[in-house]
Amino acid sequence: MNSHHPPKVAGIDPVLPAPSHNASPAGPSAPHRADPAEDVPPAVQEISPVDQLAAIQDRLAGWISDLTTLHELTERLARIGSLDAALHELLRAGAALVGAQRGLIVLRPADGRGPETTVGLGLGPAELGTIETIPRSAASYGRILDGLPEHDGGARTEVAHPDLRNEPDLDPRQREVAARLGYAASYAIPLATESAGRLGAAVWLYDEPTEPVERQRHLVGLYTDYATEHLARELELARARATADTIREELLPSRLPRIPGVRLAVRHRTGPRGGGDWYDALPLPEGALGLAVGSVTGSGPSAVAAMGRLRASLRAYAVMEGEDPVAVLSDLELLLRLTEPARSATALFAYCEPSGLTPDAGNARHVVLAGAGHCPPLVIGDHRAEFVETSLSAPLGMLSCWEAPSVEFDVEPGETVLVYSDGLLHRTGEPMDRAFARLHAAAASVPATLRDDPDAVADHVLHSVLPDGRDAVDDPEDVVLLAARFDVV
Repeated sequence: MNSHHPPKVAGIDPVLPAPSHNASPAGPSAPHRADPAEDVPPAVQEISPVDQLAAIQDRLAGWISDLTTLHELTERLARIGSLDAALHELLRAGAALVGAQRGLIVLRPADGRGPETTVGLGLGPAELGTIETIPRSAASYGRILDGLPEHDGGARTEVAHPDLRNEPDLDPRQREVAARLGYAASYAIPLATESAGRLGAAVWLYDEPTEPVERQRHLVGLYTDYATEHLARELELARARATADTIREELLPSRLPRIPGVRLAVRHRTGPRGGGDWYDALPLPEGALGLAVGSVTGSGPSAVAAMGRLRASLRAYAVMEGEDPVAVLSDLELLLRLTEPARSATALFAYCEPSGLTPDAGNARHVVLAGAGHCPPLVIGDHRAEFVETSLSAPLGMLSCWEAPSVEFDVEPGETVLVYSDGLLHRTGEPMDRAFARLHAAAASVPATLRDDPDAVADHVLHSVLPDGRDAVDDPEDVVLLAARFDVV
């Protein structure tokens, strides 16, 4: 007859005899034992051979169960590709391993480069804020972040409070917060790697006085060792993306210009690696306006740098010869061919003449544009939603000498011109003809009550073409959507 199982401790009913974890079970298989009976306690060795065999089988089953659990949890974590999701998964899996109901992870990299954040399990923002009112020197995570050694004599350093209500010398604020939030015990461990150093701390909370047993501590230690390495990689990726985003945003207009008779709005979405899509709106002499949008082949830092150089060059050419968009793109093509012969780019430049420059045009704005392999603009008004007919043209850098005729059209007061990158169409996942049809339908369905606001028009078109948050997901295609609403001057 098997021995009686001990009572439940910290949310787990361990198998008896509990597996010994003096030797790590983290490898691909359980450690080899010459004689499994050597690990059986003396009290068990005194029972009959049948019961002794059953105890050994229980122990082996416990090892297999632990290895299976760790394998499943680490596989689940490996499939996660963002820092925030990895933090939440580590917190959830750790809570299951130590039998906790709630918890939090405080991410505070020791190198001071950030990002810094706190995520909770079963804790809302207000409750996390309440926990942060505990003095840092008294809080479990604060003691870890302030330099509690990760290991002490080969054993993992931890901060455990098995009974917060009755623990002597406990900080009064910590006791007050625990009573207010309804937790009675806590268990905290560091999150650190040899290469990245200390990244933060994980804390799990219990509703009743308890603490993890040795088996639970060992399992959560093995899991967090792996998970913290994963966090360190995601942290470096998050930092790289933030740096690339900052550089890219600095290379694009920090704000759109204020031009009499024109209101502007832009929506810009970038892929995780950073792409070369760009836009510009610049005031030109005598009240004219230049609109530009383009895309550089490739992705990553080199594409971002090339995008910045082309945009800056186009601004200079537009100021010098903006009335002739063909000349502007011809100069840009020559620059690209001489400086980056292995790269190509699409571009569109539109020169919007000052209002009333043409006597027979009334209040309409005359627009002259040239495009190099780029998508045609879209004009939205009370009586039309149509693409501007542009001539077919190769992208810049594809031919020995780029040349294409310009296109002219008028924009009536109250109408909006949309220029955009092809990433808006590619993100639909549909063939280009159907993607263009979707874009046209989105433009035609802009409610009359929204047409006066270019921001509302841009949002409506973006969310109609890319519904269900598809504009916000990580996608290799960048998206640019620039709306220019022309009013009566």
